[in-house]
Amino acid sequence: MGANASNYPHSCSPRVGGNSQAQQTFIGTSSYSHQGYGCESKLYSLDHGHEKPQDKKKKTSGLATLKKKFIKRRKSSRSADHAKQMRELLSGWDVRDVNALVEEYEGTSALKELYLQANLARPEARTLQKDMAELYQYKYCTDVDLIFQETCFPVHRAILAARCPFFKTLLSSSPEYGAEIIMDINTAGIDMPMFSALLHYLYTGEFGMEDSRFQNVDILVQLSEEFGTPNSLDVDMRALFDYMCYYDVVLSFSSNSDLVETFGGSQNCLDEELRAHKAIISSRSPFFRHLLQRRIRTGEEITDRTLRTPTRIILDESIIPKKYAKVILNCMYTDVVDLSVLHSSPSVGSLSEVQALVAGKLNMTRAEEAMELYHIALFLEFNMLAQGCEDIIAESISLDTLIAILKWSSQPYGSKWVHRQALHFLCEEFTQVMTSDVFYELSKDHLLTAIQSDYLQASEQDILKYLIKWGEHQLMKRIADREPNLLSGTAHSVNKRGVKRRDLDIEELREILSPLLPFVRIEHILPMSSEVLSDAMKRGLISTPPSDMLPTSEGGKSNAWLRQKNAGIYVRPRLFSPYVEEAKSVLDEMMVEQTDLVRLRMVRMSNVPDTLYMVNNAVPQCCHLITHQQVSTNQSSPPSVIANEIP
Repeated sequence: MGANASNYPHSCSPRVGGNSQAQQTFIGTSSYSHQGYGCESKLYSLDHGHEKPQDKKKKTSGLATLKKKFIKRRKSSRSADHAKQMRELLSGWDVRDVNALVEEYEGTSALKELYLQANLARPEARTLQKDMAELYQYKYCTDVDLIFQETCFPVHRAILAARCPFFKTLLSSSPEYGAEIIMDINTAGIDMPMFSALLHYLYTGEFGMEDSRFQNVDILVQLSEEFGTPNSLDVDMRALFDYMCYYDVVLSFSSNSDLVETFGGSQNCLDEELRAHKAIISSRSPFFRHLLQRRIRTGEEITDRTLRTPTRIILDESIIPKKYAKVILNCMYTDVVDLSVLHSSPSVGSLSEVQALVAGKLNMTRAEEAMELYHIALFLEFNMLAQGCEDIIAESISLDTLIAILKWSSQPYGSKWVHRQALHFLCEEFTQVMTSDVFYELSKDHLLTAIQSDYLQASEQDILKYLIKWGEHQLMKRIADREPNLLSGTAHSVNKRGVKRRDLDIEELREILSPLLPFVRIEHILPMSSEVLSDAMKRGLISTPPSDMLPTSEGGKSNAWLRQKNAGIYVRPRLFSPYVEEAKSVLDEMMVEQTDLVRLRMVRMSNVPDTLYMVNNAVPQCCHLITHQQVSTNQSSPPSVIANEIP
């Protein structure tokens, strides 16, 4: 879309390339190191000899299906064990106590919903529509003036030409910069406020004012006939990005000549240029807006207008790698973060690629690219791009990427929002994490945050068991670090021969686990006679037994699961799904039994005959005798038998 204006310096043309006479502005004085994290995957294969591909495929698919069945069966049996333990605990409870426990679980579940909503909350990023409304209001980098009813409306040629066929034709007749165009509108009833609302609609897709005339179908039909019907804002901005009609700025990238000479890159390739519009980049990024305003104050912009050349902005590639430039521009025009652009464009041997080759990070994962782009978005103050990168990183959280994302997001330059999503994944998938090698790579801080959560998906027995294993692994790493360099890497090293459990220093192990073990809710360890708990107590890792094992002053044992029967030892139970579901199931069964018992009692009572109709209204003779005797003997004493009472 757009007009062919030969006099205007740049109408519709491809995005790559630029004018060598353009003025130059150098950006960037500092650099940061690009850190990428990845997990090396291991591939295992079975050699079946000389087999047909079809048979080999059948066997492979059969093994995969069988493996999935085993894993599914293992998970179901594990959850069945947890349910059995909870049922055994509740077997001796009263229905009121079970109901109190279920209510506690429901309250914790409601808190979890609020907690998840709070975790997902983040500041709202400015959309393309809001930034375009601000662009129309504050008139950044306008290049043409529309005169309507003796009022001047500074606007942007590229936006109006892309949005409206009427303006596309009109602006092509006056291609010079700062041209004043007198508007002559044939549609009746169009005044200055309504014309301003029409321009606002072309910028944002909304009129921006309440006017009854916009509800008049006849006026809307006349306007569409005169101005044409524009597409949606997203479609037209995408077309403007693809064709770059009337572009007025060129982005270039500086390079390190030493690296170019070393690796054989050419200066022309490293200085590939990308075209854009000042209006768009200044409205989306305060960084670019301040830069362009500074050029206007220093008079550099006047030189560009005189020479009719686009402004050239040279960016330091050590801060903003050129490979991300198209992704950034695409997001500025469409609000979409599309990392596939990185792999669809041909390699040009840029400085960023040379640096990646030197650092061994040439093949970066999608999450690592989003992490690097996130830093650039913060530098440009482009919040929509930053939040798009956060979404990509959060979607890529898995067992393989968990450690890398936790490490990155916990750094000062990382995303706190991504960190919360990674911790949520850790808590929800803790049962899967602790049975994998990933568990031993977790830092003490991340592990501490997880076991403090009321929503951790694991039983207390498993938490205690794997915490001790994690501590033993950390202790073995310490021993390996302390051994002489002569033994390191040999067959006699700790990493090769290992360390027996009895040879581990209990004091040092206790010191490693001391920040973690207090947050294990040992009062809720099931079964009651847990070997894991007994072993931990024998080794001195836990000094005192659970409080529910201790007798109370009234005799019997206290209950740490119930709030009203706590005796000062209540501990909120975790919202562990197998326990919650089994507690609800036990409560339903108890309620059914209670209902059946009440119904049975009602049936038995209904079989007793109603004898009230057999009672005569007359007072029995025995009652007369008793009353007569009482009156004659002692009139002041009350009667001991009430008249008409049914024995």
